[in-house]
Amino acid sequence: MDWKLEGSIQKTESPVLQGHEGILEDTGANGILESFQLLQIDVECECQEGETLPTGNAAWCSKNVWRKQRHWEKIIAAKKSKRKHEKERRKANRVENPGICPQHSKRFLRALTKEKLLEAKHSGPRLCIDLSMTHHMSKKELSRLAGQIRRLYGSNKKAERPFWIYLTGFTTDSPLYEECLRMNDGFSSYLLDITEEDCFSLFPLETLVYLTPDSEHGIEDIFVIFIIRKVFNCDLQKVTFQKAQEYSVKTARLPIQEYMVRCQNGKNYHSKILAINQVFDILSTYFDTHNWPEALKKGVSSGKGYVLRNSVE
Repeated sequence: MDWKLEGSIQKTESPVLQGHEGILEDTGANGILESFQLLQIDVECECQEGETLPTGNAAWCSKNVWRKQRHWEKIIAAKKSKRKHEKERRKANRVENPGICPQHSKRFLRALTKEKLLEAKHSGPRLCIDLSMTHHMSKKELSRLAGQIRRLYGSNKKAERPFWIYLTGFTTDSPLYEECLRMNDGFSSYLLDITEEDCFSLFPLETLVYLTPDSEHGIEDIFVIFIIRKVFNCDLQKVTFQKAQEYSVKTARLPIQEYMVRCQNGKNYHSKILAINQVFDILSTYFDTHNWPEALKKGVSSGKGYVLRNSVE
């Protein structure tokens, strides 16, 4: 019984097999090529009109991949065309207005900034940021201080006559250093001096002026080395003044009370304590203009509760 069924199956399938074998025998390699051509035609029919698949040795990709690639190529072509038109526009503008200086490239501006900062290291005014008290600060206060250092450095790079900055009492294994690396891009390559030494051991004491709001003397001019110590804790605010007295170093304050007066505000808040970047903006502006009202206006925000005397009068 099994033999008969098996035989019947063989008889049923044999014509088909024989047919294929006959085709292969008759056509040989040409038959195989025709079969692949039929498969290729079927695949091409699946594609939308206007889309072509890679041929030859190119790897086969899905339609979405090729669609994204063509979209990206269009974007690149548009950017190249835009740059070309912008270059032609600048060229035509230089021909029409020969007296206008050409716009400098970013590379040139970076090199110019670096040159000015390195020149300030040898002949410019110096500013020390005393960071020896940062171990008293909270995580939030450290983040705020790291942001102030970033803004101070940014303002110094833009200044016509920049200062040379020292971050003293600053260790590379401190939480503040880690916060500066986290918040400030390129902090490790800032053009300034970072040292663990105390500011009083770096320079002759007679050349130093400690900036503190508790001093009785206003700043007279900028020919010496200024020290700023940032303390967020109100209980430690007078530490700067006591530290300067301990080393017999001159103290000074910004001339806020000479040129500014209190203004009324809803919170009845008045403070002469500024962020280190605000103090720097005042010193830098005065160094360029020798105008205290203009310099104070630059650094003392309205939120401190003080305005210039002339604006009130």
